Amino acid sequence: MSNKNKLIPLKISGVGYCVPETVITNDDLTKLYDTSDEWIYTRTGIRERRFVSGEENAIDLGYKAALNAIKKANVKPEELDLIIAASSAPPNLYPSIACRIQEKLGAGKIPAFDITAACSGLIYTLEMARAYIGAGLYKKILLVATDNNSRLCDWTDRGVSILFGDGAGAMVVEEAEDGVDDILAINIKADGSIGEYLTLPLTGQNCPLVEPCEEKPVHIKMNGKEVYKFAVRIIPEYIDKCLEAANMKAEEVDYLIPHQANQRIIEAIQQRLGYSDNKVISNIKYYGNTSAASVPIALAEGVEKGKIKLPSTAILCGFGAGMTWGVAIVRLREGIC
Repeated sequence: MSNKNKLIPLKISGVGYCVPETVITNDDLTKLYDTSDEWIYTRTGIRERRFVSGEENAIDLGYKAALNAIKKANVKPEELDLIIAASSAPPNLYPSIACRIQEKLGAGKIPAFDITAACSGLIYTLEMARAYIGAGLYKKILLVATDNNSRLCDWTDRGVSILFGDGAGAMVVEEAEDGVDDILAINIKADGSIGEYLTLPLTGQNCPLVEPCEEKPVHIKMNGKEVYKFAVRIIPEYIDKCLEAANMKAEEVDYLIPHQANQRIIEAIQQRLGYSDNKVISNIKYYGNTSAASVPIALAEGVEKGKIKLPSTAILCGFGAGMTWGVAIVRLREGIC
């Protein structure tokens, strides 16, 4: 956990998001499976999701989300010092999403790289930005979380494919010149021993001169029951740890903005905190699980639609393949969206 007392304070200056135009409803999925809107909704809380179409991909979504966040932050692309992109399933391993967004923004030859922490991606990049700014290495950093998992679903696997949607969220963070730190507490963790709960193998083949390897299909595989048990156990525990680090009580935080994986998981965390519905930001009904992008989309859309009043404080939390997880308690200033 960060020791913020020794770090230069960080300001969240702008957030933005982008989702594809194509809407796929639960009724649409009945063309692929023996299912129904009621069956999907009662198990997941999802009624529709957005999918990329044609050649659209996570880079396009991330670029548009980045433009929105930069505009809100009143920052020009050439003022950025670093770009970090988080994605569960980038269109290419290289060149990275961050490098492609750097090019499209015209941000100059600043460092740019991707990380893979799955659905915890935004929290992970925020902790990295915290360290970079806190150490005085960079002043303005663009964080982008973007995914198009619809391309990597096994469309014969009803249990997994109904869950995911595509989208992107972005955040501009910078040195807080007023000395007020917008990160009140942050904690990221991982446990590789349970990584088999959620996997996405890459394909490939060995050199013909050696023994061949097993060729695996490039599809998302998930043990939904174990992921659920993991999330409802670990996230409340680490929310408590962050509340203690921030010297706050749950009731003193204005909003909970969780990873949008399953409405039942969101409700379990909500009940543990004792929060009313108006303190919990959930948009899974309309977007499904947008993976790394889900937390920043929920944040930016929540502010845009007036569900999140500013200024305020919020708990951001995510969990995903790895297994990874992270929690941050942040200050949300007026004008970020």
